[in-house]
Order: sequence, then structure tokens, then C-alpha cells
Amino acid sequence: MNVLLVINELDFDYKIECSLLFIYIQKRIFMSLKYSNTTADFLRWDEAMNLIRKLANDNNYSISLLIALGCFTGLRISDILALRWKQILNVSEFTITEKKTGKQRTLRLNTQLQKHIAECYKHIKPIGVSAPILVSQKGTVFTVQRINVILKEVKRKYRLHVGNFSCHLLRKTFGRQVYTMNDNNAEFALVKFMELFNHSSIAITKRYLGLRQEEILETYACLTF
Repeated sequence: MNVLLVINELDFDYKIECSLLFIYIQKRIFMSLKYSNTTADFLRWDEAMNLIRKLANDNNYSISLLIALGCFTGLRISDILALRWKQILNVSEFTITEKKTGKQRTLRLNTQLQKHIAECYKHIKPIGVSAPILVSQKGTVFTVQRINVILKEVKRKYRLHVGNFSCHLLRKTFGRQVYTMNDNNAEFALVKFMELFNHSSIAITKRYLGLRQEEILETYACLTF
């Protein structure tokens, strides 16, 4: 009887382990499928920089600032909307706690971006440095949905050559530019992005940045007539 009980317990433990393994495999498959269809929408860097300048020239400093921060930091839109002026004004580095992951992340602002932030602050004229950086005319912080609507309007007005101009595109633009600048050490750059974007594999990061699709298409270019 005791022997049978032990066998049953072993069977139960084995079933639990198999169930957990099955759940893990399902999760990995789901994540692979999720990113396999991810579009490679991103702005060319020169196009993004021109857009930032055009928006500022058109006195749309809030959206100019949004796009600049998205392209230069790769932050998620939820983290950008949570920023306050005192975090980014007249500083070279700042630290946030990511809303999605709960992890702390320190970012560095280059000199050009610092100057643009100061220029935006001067023209936006917020109530003080403790105010959120992106506030609507009604005095409320923009929602993600509202930002996406505004970006679609920006796409039409400035005739941007992208499929879906959304908040997420800015993050991809950041990733593609840094990858391009480090093409002599591409694998190292991908490992960094994998950690930065919290992906489970380099393959997912490649799909996210549209690199895997480019590799597949380059296969056809190898053929000659």
C-alpha cells in the first residue's frame, strides 16, 4: 500500500512537471507568433530629425518633444507621458521606473537633445518644473489614444512614408538607428537590445526591428539569372 502511494505521488509530481513544461512551451510559441507578424514600421533617422525640426518650426513643440524623446531614448509611451520637466530639464541623465516592468532604468541625454528640451520648455511655458511634460490645452496629460490620433494627423500633414505612425514606431526608430550605427558589431547591439526591450531571444528582437524579414528577402537577391 505504501509502495503504491509513493508511485502515485511520483506520478502526480511528474504530471505537474509535464504540465508546467507544456505551459512554458505554449508561452514561447505564442511569443514567437506574436512577433513573427510584427511590422517593421520605423522612420529613417534623417526623416525623424527633419520631422522634429518641422514640428518645432510650426510651433508644435509638445509633439516635437514627444518624437524627440521617443527616438532618442526608446522609452515606451506610458513612460514618456509620466515624465515631468524636473526629470529631463537641464540634466544629462535621469532615472525612471518603467511602468510595464517595474524595473529602474537610467537614460543619458546628449547635448543636442538637452538643448531641444530647453527650447521646448521655453515655448510650451508649463506651470513649473513639477508639471508633466505633455499636457493638452485642457490642462490634462495626453492619453495614449489621443497621442496616436495626433500622430496619424502628423503623418498625413507631413506626408511620412510609414505604414502605421503610432507611439510604438518611435521605439522601433530608436532601435533601428542604434543598430545601424553599430553594424560593425551587430550581434553585440542585438544582445543589448534584447535586454533593453526585455525580449526572450535575439530572434524576437530581430523580428521586432524588422531585421529578420530583411534577411529573408536578401535570400532572393543572392540568386542570379
